[in-house]
Formats: sequence, C-alpha cells, structure tokens
Amino acid sequence: MKNIFFSANLYKSAVAVAVIAVAVFSLTFLALEPALGLAVVDDFTIRQQITDEISFTVPAADVTMVGSIQGITGGSATGTTYTVVRSNAAAGYTLDMKFSNSPAMRGDVSLSASIRDYGVYGAEPTFGLTASTAAQFAYTISASTTTDIDPSFLDNGGSCNSGSGYTADKCWKGASTSDFRIVNRSTNASGGATTSIKFVIVVPNNPNPSLVQDYYTATATLTALNK
Repeated sequence: MKNIFFSANLYKSAVAVAVIAVAVFSLTFLALEPALGLAVVDDFTIRQQITDEISFTVPAADVTMVGSIQGITGGSATGTTYTVVRSNAAAGYTLDMKFSNSPAMRGDVSLSASIRDYGVYGAEPTFGLTASTAAQFAYTISASTTTDIDPSFLDNGGSCNSGSGYTADKCWKGASTSDFRIVNRSTNASGGATTSIKFVIVVPNNPNPSLVQDYYTATATLTALNK
C-alpha cells in the first residue's frame, strides 16, 4: 500500500515538473519569437565623406600683346589668356587676380619706366575705357558661363558693378597688387569652367609721362579657392 502511495506521489511530481517545463519553454519561446520569426527587418547605414578639390586643368598661358605701339605717336594693343578651373565643391569657387607690381607693367631693362594702371587704384571697373593723356594698362573678364563672372564685371548697360547683364569688352579694370575677385561661381564645376582675361594697352599721341623704348612686362597671379 505504501508503495502504491509513493508511486502516486512520484507520478504527481513528474506531472508537475513536466507542466513547469512546458510553461518555461512557452515563455522562452514567446520571448525569443520576434527574433526567430519568418521575417525580420534590421536597418543600418554606410557613410563616407567625399572631400572637395580644386585645380587649374588649364593654367593661364603667358600673353604676348598684339598691336603696334609707337612711343611718341601712340597706338593700342590687346592680348588674351584663359584658364580652366575644375572644382567639385557644391557651393562653387572663387577666382581672384593680383599683380606683382604697382604700376603693373614695367620696363624689362629700364625698371623705373612703367605704363600707368588704368583708373583709380583699387576701384571697381568702369563701363568703357576712359581716355587719358597717359599710357594705360587695363583688363576685362569673360567666362563660358556668364553667371560665373563676379558682379564687378557685370553691368546694366551704362555702368559696371550694377545689374546682372554682361556686355563684352565694356567693364575695364586697372591692375592691383591686392587680390581682386573676377569669378564667383555658385555651383560645382566638376567638368571644368573657363574664364578668359583680356588685356589692353592704350598709348595716346605724345603721352605724358613719356615712354622709354623697352619691352614692358606685368606678372599676374590667379588664386582659385573652393567655397
């Protein structure tokens, strides 16, 4: 009889353990089920910074002016160079130009001889060249994309640094030893953007001061900078 009672208790204990085991398994399954389902989603990102660069893919070439100028009776000459800037900066880039000397154009041999920088030093470009009794050296800007040109060289049809129009060979600037902005681009130029710089020398009849016979040379520096 005691054996029968013991067996019954053992059976009840086994059943209880089995029930507890099933319950624990069920709770464990419910806890793990979201990770063990048929489909789950796990989003993540991959990030890499691309830095900006800028270069002169075509540097400005030296300029040999074209035109005959007599030292006493005068004359005029022009010359043009261009540069291509490539930049991947999203906000664009700027291009500044400055000259090594003031006045910029000086005699190669007679270093004290020079051609006057056009206009007032450091002033904005003027609409058209203003005549003078002195020899003058000036430059103007053009670009493959007109909107790249700095507003100083844009015009309203009568004055420069005013309006958003562009008239070729109208806004003339004198040389300066300080950087002067010639391009102000607001978009990237990953394919390259071209800027042309045209120079002019005008010598009136019987210039004052007089010009000594010599070759006259100016040195300019372009600086391109990403925004």
